[in-house]
Amino acid sequence: MKASHYYSEIVKELSRAADLISDQEAEKLVDEILLAKKIFVAGAGRSGLMGKSFVMRMMHMGLDSYVIGETVTPNFTENDLIIFASGSGETKSLITMAEKAKSIGGKVMAVTIFPDSTLGKMADACVKLPGSPKDQSDNEYKTIQPMGSLFEQTLLLFFDAVILRFMERKGLDTDTMFGRHANLE
Repeated sequence: MKASHYYSEIVKELSRAADLISDQEAEKLVDEILLAKKIFVAGAGRSGLMGKSFVMRMMHMGLDSYVIGETVTPNFTENDLIIFASGSGETKSLITMAEKAKSIGGKVMAVTIFPDSTLGKMADACVKLPGSPKDQSDNEYKTIQPMGSLFEQTLLLFFDAVILRFMERKGLDTDTMFGRHANLE
């Protein structure tokens, strides 16, 4: 089969995925970002990479945003928000972080395939994204893609949609954001 056929199928899967995302859950995430003093994002593997791109866009909007695990990441306080990106919602290192964040008193949100997962249940609010777990077993959502690719792609596009909604609510535009783009590249 040609690569262009696979590309078309992936785009169809992403289009179907978009229809399954709750506007109410997405708006709750935007609300929490607006309220937070600092925003932290944590994820493992490819989900973590999608989270890093989200943090970069939040920085472009002038938000005080950080990736957990970087050397320049400050302390988390009760005025802050941490967003966990985890397909399974069962990544042990993320669960440990969520426990710590909850004990500090900050807000915890999860973006996951499984809101009933450990991470989903610990979160103050959860956004359910469609996708398939890495092993693709016992899941009603089928994909031609390997492992967690559909979740990770949906996560990237969802985070970009959250950025657009935030921009709309704050009256920001691309020109404003471009002024914060790295200039030592």
